[in-house]
Amino acid sequence: MPDRAAALPTPRLFHHPDGITAVDTEYVHPGHAAAHIVQHGGRAAFVDVGTNYSVPYLLAALEVLGIARESVDYLLLTHVHLDHAGGAGRLMRELPNATAVLHPRGAPHMIDPARLVIGSQAVYGEERFRRLYGDILPIPAKRVQTTQDGDRLRLAGREFEILHTPGHALHHQVFVDRAHASIFTGDTFGLSYRELDSPRGAFIIPTTTPTQFDPEQLIASVDRMLSYSPAAMYLMHFSRVTDVPRLGESLKGQVRELTRIARQSAGAADRAASIRAGMSELWRELAVRHGCRLTPEHVLALLEGDLELNTQGLMVWLARHGG
Repeated sequence: MPDRAAALPTPRLFHHPDGITAVDTEYVHPGHAAAHIVQHGGRAAFVDVGTNYSVPYLLAALEVLGIARESVDYLLLTHVHLDHAGGAGRLMRELPNATAVLHPRGAPHMIDPARLVIGSQAVYGEERFRRLYGDILPIPAKRVQTTQDGDRLRLAGREFEILHTPGHALHHQVFVDRAHASIFTGDTFGLSYRELDSPRGAFIIPTTTPTQFDPEQLIASVDRMLSYSPAAMYLMHFSRVTDVPRLGESLKGQVRELTRIARQSAGAADRAASIRAGMSELWRELAVRHGCRLTPEHVLALLEGDLELNTQGLMVWLARHGG
């Protein structure tokens, strides 16, 4: 038998409390996106998995952590945007006992990815889509478990409560680990890159990407998560943050301000440029106030991709609301 580990890359791992390990999915650049592995009672689960190109790093992480592929019970997928779930079909082929756990709105797109691919290509363009995501493989329907809001799932006795959290996407869900005062938040609790940390702690921004951004739903979802009084949030972009109440208030304030900027830009000759300029100024001011170590110009360079996608999302939201 060939040594499966020999061909695998070296993963960047970040070890957290309570049997949680973040794996850099190597999406866009290091430190941009993290899948999480939860170990408990000799079993394991992934929370989000990155892209097809992330899969070798995830398999390598299992090897480093001493987890047999047969011991992975779940892929807990917060939503089916491809930076989170694009590699799920390929990864499932390597994990014989795993079940993919999906929101009922998202599950059909993992069983038959054709429409998801078309929608994603509309956002990224075909060439960039292929460079970022490759060929999206389906997951057999018999290996998919759909959820209802409030469902509970157990990993070797460790309970996760599943909350449906629209706002970023209608098919978004989060996984609450109440015994450890933690929530795996996907994109509902925003993005927090470690390069933007300061002595005050983490810097956070919301994600208003196309096509289903809804500010009222997103604020309500953030409030719902905050009601659990979590000590830590595990974000896809990028992993563990604490000081949760401060970050939650910052997120909600930014969502309100970004929608104000979008409405104010409705009459602009180039509304996308106007939205982008307003968002850039907001993040520049917040980064300076937070004491980010990077210059404002470097902050905006780091957030370039988020500026682009958030602008698109606000444009779609504005059009949907008669702007």
